[in-house]
Amino acid sequence: MVMQEHLAELRAEMGRLQARVAELEAQNRPPSAPFRRREDERSKSPKKPGRPPGHVGSCRKVPEVVDEVIEVPLPHCPDCAGALEMVTPIEQFIEELPVVRPHVTRLTTYEGRCPCCDKLVRSTHPRQTSTAGGCAGVQLGARAVAVAAELKHGLGLTLRKTCRALELLGGLKVSAGGLVHAFDRAAQKLATEEADLHAQLLKSPVIHSDETSWWQGGPCSLWVFTTPGKNGLTFYRVVDHRDRVTLHSIVPPDWPGMLISDCLSVYDTATGNQSKCYSHHLKALSVARRDQRPEIAAVDDWCGQAKAFLQEVMAHKKALPALPLAEQINRRVRLENRANELFAPPRPDAAQERFRNRIAKQRDHLFTFLDVPEAGATNNLAERQLRGAVIARKLSCGNKTAKGARTWQTLASFAATCIQRGASLVAFIAHRLPLSSAG
Repeated sequence: MVMQEHLAELRAEMGRLQARVAELEAQNRPPSAPFRRREDERSKSPKKPGRPPGHVGSCRKVPEVVDEVIEVPLPHCPDCAGALEMVTPIEQFIEELPVVRPHVTRLTTYEGRCPCCDKLVRSTHPRQTSTAGGCAGVQLGARAVAVAAELKHGLGLTLRKTCRALELLGGLKVSAGGLVHAFDRAAQKLATEEADLHAQLLKSPVIHSDETSWWQGGPCSLWVFTTPGKNGLTFYRVVDHRDRVTLHSIVPPDWPGMLISDCLSVYDTATGNQSKCYSHHLKALSVARRDQRPEIAAVDDWCGQAKAFLQEVMAHKKALPALPLAEQINRRVRLENRANELFAPPRPDAAQERFRNRIAKQRDHLFTFLDVPEAGATNNLAERQLRGAVIARKLSCGNKTAKGARTWQTLASFAATCIQRGASLVAFIAHRLPLSSAG
């Protein structure tokens, strides 16, 4: 009897499982990815995948320099040895990586004491990056250190993968610790250029700023300051505190340019001319739209009107260069009046009121970016420049020491700046590492 009851329970359980399997198969779709967007977040009119209409395709270009020419004749049919007709050549260009080994220079310098001035003097050569000898006499050349810096800070490899890449691509064996010391010495030699980079930052009419958490033997912060344009730059700083004093040590309070940032309170009144990121405003508005009471939204779609208004201001920025001065003034007056209508009266819904208070707090910054040609509506530039640092933080967990943090911020600043300017980080660093004098 007990056995029959147990069998009945198993049959019932099997029936439930079969029904569940049938239900899942009827859905006929794969399980959701862990980070997929919710259905309400998806675009109602998504773009068609693939290249846009009119996009010109591309292929590998024929190399300008040919190092070797090989011709493979076809005198007859390889199967029956018969004569061939209409033989036409088919050209291929094969680009191959050569086998590379380190270029080793045995350099002998001399040291001696001068009896006239009683000084210990030594000959040097421009290829040297250090005067160390003995057990430290095997040195990395300037270009080797520069390529390693490009691999780590430009391409985002970890320290040990950088060592592996140097050995794989160049036959150069170096330990992770040896590379750390080489980077430290390189950062020290770039101190003057780093100070000049800071000076260039402050000469820009626009600075984008953002920040994130960091690790330097303990919790701290990373601040990024970046400027737009072909000659733009990026300036990283690992700081102990994300406060007004630290901000003013990088961007002084009397700096005359425009500071574009998010709505972190540290930035408020830190400089005279500011603009707040519209992307952050739109994200906050999406939250308000989601949390507002349906009965109020059904009567008055205030969140929809606010979104349309912010998008109108962003579109006006793009259209400004083509507008005559009189039309620019008229549109600006209309925008000011519309902003007062939308954001001055209190809202009956708590979620709407939170967003209205946000805009009211930043009301004097709402249109400032329209007055500076180099300024944009968003702070996306700073967020993009921060993205590589966030990935580096995930891979390395930050820095263990203050010295390591200083080295990282120096090399990472120049790596990001060279990418912005389309310049070579390898050439920039390799030119500055050798000793300046020759014996």
